[in-house]
Amino acid sequence: MTHPIVVMGVSGSGKSTVGAALAQRLRVPFADADDLHPEANIAKMSRGEPLDDHDRYPWLESVGAWLADHADGGVMSCSALKRKYRDQLRHHTAIEFVLLAGSREVIERRQASRPGHFMPASLLSSQLATLEPLEPDEGGVVLDVAQGVDEIVEGYVRA
Repeated sequence: MTHPIVVMGVSGSGKSTVGAALAQRLRVPFADADDLHPEANIAKMSRGEPLDDHDRYPWLESVGAWLADHADGGVMSCSALKRKYRDQLRHHTAIEFVLLAGSREVIERRQASRPGHFMPASLLSSQLATLEPLEPDEGGVVLDVAQGVDEIVEGYVRA
């Protein structure tokens, strides 16, 4: 690996599962950006309130610091929904992005299979509205979440 990888997408797209599997395949460390949220962010999302940019900034700085600490290889799952969030992460180190994309129906089914997660399914609409697809100059690949985890990981390796 020459750069850390950020597995990105909306809540329920499989970022954590795919990120962990990809890190295992590549034999590099894995971290989940959800674990870096301050308590205030978790409480806000648990109430069904979307985060704003003010909430996200310090969280993304923590994610960026982890990525910089693993500049020679690591995988982080992180929503990174907007270009400016990805730019904030890139400020710390060069990154390759893997966008997990899929239909609303597929993602809703995935969300329904994980009860108890702090991010309620009711926030999917705001996440889909916020998501800015990867631009050609951002260095990344888009993979379909309708596939199984092994197929997604293999798709990344082939890409």
